[in-house]
Amino acid sequence: MKTNQKTLSRRSFFKTTGAAAIGAAMAPLGSVNPAKAAAPLMAAGPEDMPKRTFGRSGIQVPILSLGGMFDIPSNQTLLKQAIRWGVTYWDTAHVYSGGRSEEGIGQFFSRYPDQREKIFLVTKSTSRSPRGMSRDLATSLKRMNTDHIDLFFVHAIRDAGIMDSDMRAWAEEQKGKGRIRLFGFSTHSNMQQCLLDASRLNWIDGIMMTYNYRLMHDETMKRAVAACVDAGIGLTAMKTQGGGPVATDSDRELQLAGRFVQKGFTDKQAKLKAIWENPQIAAICSQMPTMSILMANIAAAVDRTALTENDRQVLDDYARATFSGYCAGCTQICENAVAGNLPVGDVMRYLMYAYSYGDTHDPAAKLAAIPQKVRRQLIRADYTAAEVRCPRRLPIARLVREATEKWA
Repeated sequence: MKTNQKTLSRRSFFKTTGAAAIGAAMAPLGSVNPAKAAAPLMAAGPEDMPKRTFGRSGIQVPILSLGGMFDIPSNQTLLKQAIRWGVTYWDTAHVYSGGRSEEGIGQFFSRYPDQREKIFLVTKSTSRSPRGMSRDLATSLKRMNTDHIDLFFVHAIRDAGIMDSDMRAWAEEQKGKGRIRLFGFSTHSNMQQCLLDASRLNWIDGIMMTYNYRLMHDETMKRAVAACVDAGIGLTAMKTQGGGPVATDSDRELQLAGRFVQKGFTDKQAKLKAIWENPQIAAICSQMPTMSILMANIAAAVDRTALTENDRQVLDDYARATFSGYCAGCTQICENAVAGNLPVGDVMRYLMYAYSYGDTHDPAAKLAAIPQKVRRQLIRADYTAAEVRCPRRLPIARLVREATEKWA
């Protein structure tokens, strides 16, 4: 990781995380005092945020990206502060918050037009056709008051086979018109295979994938990441806290948190640091809807303290102990074992948002958007074979029915 001479001292780092990140990890967010917690960071500037090269593009991006799946119109001050602290990689999508995420960014650029050139701006389309992507791109440009997107993703793919010659031609056309600079995809499912397949293409610029301390040591994932780096593809990690659809052992979680707090940072910051220690990952995209979380993550990014081998082993031990509570996104296994082509992997992800993020509104909206006929099929389906084949032995039947009956 590139570092700068001007960084927070370990004492200041601890003070910041003690007030902000520990609160975010262990207490209701409303109990944190952001103004008091911010004091040690006030002297920090954008030059303190480490940067890495994003693939073959040569573009330098901060190692921390602001995930925009929250109420951005009501958090304009947070955007301004993010720039002040060097978080100038902003990630959103056409569908986030029904378009309000992009509109909030557009509101900010409308008020501060000189700030646009500082931002590496990413948005995504859920369309799988050039016509649909053109429509979404036009809407995104208008919403965000900008004439170009720095990185445009096809969102949440499961199979890199959809990245065909038509998409390539579309990307080249939009680049030629100056509407996008880079092109790629995001993936929550079958990530390893998607990355491996993309590495064999010669026109994918960037990928954002689920990647965390639970997955990064998987041999297939390591090969896939290395193949993409060799191909010049810039990589952004998301879902970095490794939360799952099943509540884990709270005692183990508290023990994990306590260990890292004694070292001067939280377990959540340790999980970020574990990923940043891999130089193949250009950035981490983190949803940071509050000033407390923003400050905690920035503190982790600029602090030079490295994890020890024992720290890494503790994270690995925790991952193993909570193995059966985490869906690894290998949806080709479970969905192929269930009749009806049902979106089991999506349901697992929505549950993760509810249980690990504490976000019940978004999962409810996403589940409600599933056609009623499909929801009925999800409830009635036989998951016996899927549970047998699941590498993590998740109680798929119970979780799917719980989600569709409770949240939809």
